[in-house]
Amino acid sequence: MDLEKFKKDVSAMTNSLSKHVGESDFPKLDYVRLQLIGMYKKNLVKINHSILELICASNLISRGYAVDVEKSVSDILVCDIYAKKGGGDTIIEIETGFTPPEHAMDTTDYFAARIMSKIARYSQYCSKFSLATPVTGILPIPKIFMLPPSARKPEDIDSVKSLCDLYYKNPPISYENILNARLHSIYLINIDKSFAKEIDPQRYVELTQNLLGYGQIKY
Repeated sequence: MDLEKFKKDVSAMTNSLSKHVGESDFPKLDYVRLQLIGMYKKNLVKINHSILELICASNLISRGYAVDVEKSVSDILVCDIYAKKGGGDTIIEIETGFTPPEHAMDTTDYFAARIMSKIARYSQYCSKFSLATPVTGILPIPKIFMLPPSARKPEDIDSVKSLCDLYYKNPPISYENILNARLHSIYLINIDKSFAKEIDPQRYVELTQNLLGYGQIKY
């Protein structure tokens, strides 16, 4: 653990992001920086993920949100970013595409199941749920989450649940959570230029489905 290096990096990114927020909102961004430093001291965060959280936080703060990072939303779930504005709240989960060594032989299915489980689990705790990823990665988002619950076929829900059940058993992802899960947007994070762009998930799926081979792999 190199606390001074971590402080230096998050402070440099915070200063770079300050141009995206008004002077009156800078304390909100600095609050996120201080949260991350406190969590790093407890060995709860790493620098790569913290930089991504800062970039997403600045996007939300510039739009009038108050932001917390690494916030508990249930007894077992901690979200990456939780933001509130007026009577609404939003959760953003950041995905980098990392998979642990034990899933070296089933990386695609494991990653897809993780994305599905996050949409199903976290979206019930906010009025708006989004995923975020660096522009260098692609998220395997099933088309089922582009449909309203009334249009989701039982066999497609069962297909998602079967894949999730391979990796998430304690607790399992319920049929009802998959049925009612919502994905409102995707944030594409450009780390080098320190900004995040929010796009519609339908557009994102259309852009990536051919690359991910949805024609051959059913999620």
